[in-house]
Amino acid sequence: MRTIQFREAICEAMSEEMRRDKSIYLMGEEVAEYNGAYKASKGMLDEFGDKRVVDTPISEAGFSGIGVGSTMTGNRPIIEYMTFNFALVGIDQIINNAAKIRQMSGGQFPCPIVFRGPTASAGQLAATHSQAFESWYANCPGLKVIVPSNPFDAKGLLKSAIRDDDPVIFMESEQMYGDKGEVPEDEYILPIGVADIKRKGNDVTIVSFGKIIKEALKAADVLKDEGIDCEIIDLRTIRPLDYKTIYDSVKKTNRLVILEESWPFGNISTEITYQVQNELFDYLDAPIEKINTADTPAPFSPVLLKEWLPNSNDVIKSVKKVLYQNS
Repeated sequence: MRTIQFREAICEAMSEEMRRDKSIYLMGEEVAEYNGAYKASKGMLDEFGDKRVVDTPISEAGFSGIGVGSTMTGNRPIIEYMTFNFALVGIDQIINNAAKIRQMSGGQFPCPIVFRGPTASAGQLAATHSQAFESWYANCPGLKVIVPSNPFDAKGLLKSAIRDDDPVIFMESEQMYGDKGEVPEDEYILPIGVADIKRKGNDVTIVSFGKIIKEALKAADVLKDEGIDCEIIDLRTIRPLDYKTIYDSVKKTNRLVILEESWPFGNISTEITYQVQNELFDYLDAPIEKINTADTPAPFSPVLLKEWLPNSNDVIKSVKKVLYQNS
């Protein structure tokens, strides 16, 4: 099977869907002439033209609103944000229009739109460019939220998101665009709302998603050498959340560690912790451990940033804690 970059998987997904359906178009800052800020739309302007690959002014509220409005006339837009930090300027259009228009119109107007771009930290980008927004958008009924961790999942899930009749938040990472992975050349899609077990194990369940799952995989390699067998679940979709895969794993391992690149208050790991203890209390042999960033804005200093972000050592410590192996 061929190996391609994450950005290429994104580009292929959009291009294949645009060839299939002429109502689909891409709009955002630098998506056309510049081939995308991260080159995720490379070559698309040449193939589809400037009516379907549209450069915009720096006005997220404006082009988000245009995208939402165009769904009511039969279009299926893909709206790219250079970063979801900038989506805060257009969040009114996402939350108050895209997420609610189907209900407010009594089902007369579906809203088949994908909002995509990078989320969370990406090195020394400081406090206003390093925020994780998955839990913000997952909190809103009417939105689906997807955060893939590799090129294969990204392509299959983006194609499903584009075909979905509801608004989808599709979150990537600047630090993943160059990641390589095996992606089939043949047509495939992946179902929204289904987690994936990246590594099977029997001693402890580790749940994560997005780029930070790499730290869980690193930790699992180290722990394997120490005789600790970790099962790693990649959520892939944040809403709807695949509770069943988590529950089935915890029933087997009896221990749960959740790794998430976000602030610790009111996030996805908080929700999972509540649901697991509520549904599977008698299966748990240890309190659930959740690993998050420090509860501060992201620092610019690389020394402080290293302390702020969770890493594989944090995962190892938490796994040993739920196994009562801490000395």
